[in-house]
Amino acid sequence: MAPSDDAPAVQTRQEWSNPAGGGLIDRFGAVRGASQALAAPLSAEDQLAQSMPDASPVKWHLAHTTWFFETFVLLPHLDGYQSFDPRYGYLFNSYYEAMGDRHPRPARGLLTRPPNADVLRYRNHVDRAVERLLAAPPTIEVRDLIVLGLAHEEQHQELILMDILHLFFLSPLKPAYAADGPIPPARRTSPRFIGFAGGIADVGSDGSGFVFDNETPRHQVLLRPYRLASSLVTNGEWLAFMADGGYRRPEFWLSDGWARVKAEGWNAPLYWEDAGDQWRTMTLRGACDIDPDAPVVHVSFYEAAAYAAWAGKRLPTEAEWEHAAIRAGERLEQIEDSAWQWTSSAYAPYPGFAPAAGAVGEYNAKFMVGQMVLKGGACVSPGGHSRATYRNFFYPHQRWMFAGVRLAQDGAGFGPLEEFRADVIEGLSAPRRRLEPKWFYDARGSALFEKICRLPEYYLTRQENDLLARIAPEIASRIPGGATLVELGSGASLKTRRLLDAATGIAAYRPIDVSEAALGAAVASIAADYPLLDVRPVIADFTAIEEIMAAPTNGAPVGFFPGSTIGNFAPAAAVDLLRRVRRLLGDEGLFIVGVDLAKEAETLLAAYNDSQGVTAAFNLNLLARINRELNGNLDAANFAHRAVWNEVEGRIEMHLAVLKTHVARAADTDFTFVEGETIHTENSYKFTKDYFAALARRGGWRVARVWESPPPRFAVYLLEAD
Repeated sequence: MAPSDDAPAVQTRQEWSNPAGGGLIDRFGAVRGASQALAAPLSAEDQLAQSMPDASPVKWHLAHTTWFFETFVLLPHLDGYQSFDPRYGYLFNSYYEAMGDRHPRPARGLLTRPPNADVLRYRNHVDRAVERLLAAPPTIEVRDLIVLGLAHEEQHQELILMDILHLFFLSPLKPAYAADGPIPPARRTSPRFIGFAGGIADVGSDGSGFVFDNETPRHQVLLRPYRLASSLVTNGEWLAFMADGGYRRPEFWLSDGWARVKAEGWNAPLYWEDAGDQWRTMTLRGACDIDPDAPVVHVSFYEAAAYAAWAGKRLPTEAEWEHAAIRAGERLEQIEDSAWQWTSSAYAPYPGFAPAAGAVGEYNAKFMVGQMVLKGGACVSPGGHSRATYRNFFYPHQRWMFAGVRLAQDGAGFGPLEEFRADVIEGLSAPRRRLEPKWFYDARGSALFEKICRLPEYYLTRQENDLLARIAPEIASRIPGGATLVELGSGASLKTRRLLDAATGIAAYRPIDVSEAALGAAVASIAADYPLLDVRPVIADFTAIEEIMAAPTNGAPVGFFPGSTIGNFAPAAAVDLLRRVRRLLGDEGLFIVGVDLAKEAETLLAAYNDSQGVTAAFNLNLLARINRELNGNLDAANFAHRAVWNEVEGRIEMHLAVLKTHVARAADTDFTFVEGETIHTENSYKFTKDYFAALARRGGWRVARVWESPPPRFAVYLLEAD
């Protein structure tokens, strides 16, 4: 979306399930039908009116999106195609200078002709022609253009709702677009600030799936530690800003923003009206009272920055927002379903950016000045349209889009206990309660996990140890002399000995683990048994790998990640971790990864529901840690360990099932637990060999060698930098 009419150009193509075009035909019909469904509640008069130069009539949106397919797809690529009406090229072009002159944008509301009926006939004419074109397998160029056109049309679907809301707001009748029109949902949990360690982060698309060209190229940025609000600023919080003179106090405002406040008389967000004892606002459902728990929307960048200054916070940068959205999971709510979120970043090209070739590429580059980036998505955004790398952009004074505010602050001094506290509050407050598995590993949890590894049902450690014993000499032959072994989540470092014994040229060892107790014991043992080895432990969460070890090695780096811990990460997060390890280890780096392979559910369930109850004790120990470190009173008797196989996701899930309804307290917060619900504590994904190889490729690695154990199957991958 942009403060104008067109979509950025496509950089990479979406792969559709039906290469002959059948899947694309279905998608084409669904998107085109959705646009007309949005127009269905509107009269012909509604669809003609233009409320301001920034907006466009609904009829124009319907025609312009059709013009895109006719101009860029059909005329160049469908033999014998006849234009519906050659004059429409002038009427419904937007900004494409290469495609000729166009009707002035501020005068689109004067286009009483063609009538709505002709616009619908135009759409039908073009739709049938696109279907004829897709009857045969499309070329890559045609497929890319159609996918781009569909993303472009989805942007106009959001613009239709934005523009009609502005039009209806200006009407004295304050009509509703629809009784069930989309509105931003209220926040679900108490607001918290979630900490992120920062470091070197990748920003921009990784090249998988459809993206606009302004999301590329992927590049690195350095982030200082920061914190991001778990939810958006609410109407109630904005009312407090207003009551404290927020619109009357220039100390909070940027100079251009304060000039806009005075020139246009701003005293509240757009669409708010003072009804005496109650503020009311205009929505797609008509005029209604302000909901204090709903996110504030229709505020400009200037207003967002002023509110942040008043609150003693700041707006996040674009890179911070993207970094957090990828890593925080459910701890961040209202990411794509409420309001676009202002960032403090100017809309500018990424380093190395080049516009897409041809006329479809001229849109983005020429708008990369004077505008600000918004991230996320809004209640009016089509489902599935947005993504973490998406770059929306508007001028800092504009307010008619669904734009809101997520606050940020610097993160200096954010320690492990504070992070644990924030994670517990967020996780236990979520609609689907969850706790991060990294918090399993206090001293007792680490000891219990080592006991799990020795259980007869827990095949993973046995199979991996036997496999490593067999293949260690071959792995050692690939490791150069003087190398530094960097182990993620080292635990007791038992499997490490297999490599150290075989690869006698390893000069240094950098074990990384979140458990100080486990790491201390392991390091003492390793140092005693390998006195010539340079051992330097790092007590930290290994997912923060860039911040932990900015210069981790003296010799050639070799990463070691045993135990199939990679399976604790969802596929996208696993790719992100692989990519960050790739950056840490460098172009000459090697990475040895243990991977549990897909197998029958009975074997998996037995491993996670052992007969001695050790896994249950390990899971329940998380409650004991919360009680000890966060002053909790969670009674383990009210919970039970549960491990289930999720066939759809291809993962074992561990939960703590609530046995009876009760209230418990932790981290100065009361939580009501309902019988039958669960706390989701861990996932363990199981992979096919080819699927993990594909994830590794996306993470910047190529498979140099893979070894597989006898059943129950386990694999060890040797990865080389790609």
